[in-house]
Amino acid sequence: MAHESEGYGAGAVAVSCHVERPLDDETWRRFSELQRRRPGGLAVAALLRPPDEAAGERWEPWLERARAAAGRGPLGHHTHWTAPGHARPTGGDPAARVLDEGERLRAEGVPATLFCGGGWYTDAGVAEAAAALGYADCTPTAFRPSYLEPGARRAQLDAPARLRLPSGALLTALPSTHSLGAAARLALRRLPRWVHVYFHDTDLLDARRRLALVAALAALGRRGRAVDLDALVGVEAPERPLAEVLEGSSPPAGIDWAAS
Repeated sequence: MAHESEGYGAGAVAVSCHVERPLDDETWRRFSELQRRRPGGLAVAALLRPPDEAAGERWEPWLERARAAAGRGPLGHHTHWTAPGHARPTGGDPAARVLDEGERLRAEGVPATLFCGGGWYTDAGVAEAAAALGYADCTPTAFRPSYLEPGARRAQLDAPARLRLPSGALLTALPSTHSLGAAARLALRRLPRWVHVYFHDTDLLDARRRLALVAALAALGRRGRAVDLDALVGVEAPERPLAEVLEGSSPPAGIDWAAS
């Protein structure tokens, strides 16, 4: 794919799904159908939450489904630090969790290339872990999610960049910019240079949200230039220090914040 001077050019449109219920049969069926359909010619990246063994989830059939998704589009690693239904960390070492999961994916032959922190959480350690695993990071957002408390740790970025980490490593960031609702509104407006639509697999269980998503992606795919997120891993983009894009503070590791 030809790239312009900053690696992604004008009117680029990408899409990813936070697959948070990969073991729920109906949710998985809906997502698989959409990924095969590729509305607007857009390859839907599957950002899969790995199994939470503490919650009784098992690696089969998760592995089978992850490999199937990898055959239909880019594959990513989506960490929920606390529980399947609680994305942001409430204890332990967030970076260690990412490394443990990522190493298990490698050992199982799961070809993950992307990363997204649950609840949009990130910190320097998590970014270092993503870089060590060879991922591009979709965790930064172009907006501050309204549900986050003041001071919540996150990263603000509205276009692809190479983030310089404290270790000196570079992490490609492919920020998420538009939710389902924002994508539907954008379909009738002038496109910015970088559009990365994200949605959740549970959105597909609601017929109205599912139809709205398909219509929005079809319109954006016609009006913009469809890009595969995998094609942008390692892309040439402006370099920025991680500290410039981080917001909020990281809770200290090893503390049970939910109980404090």
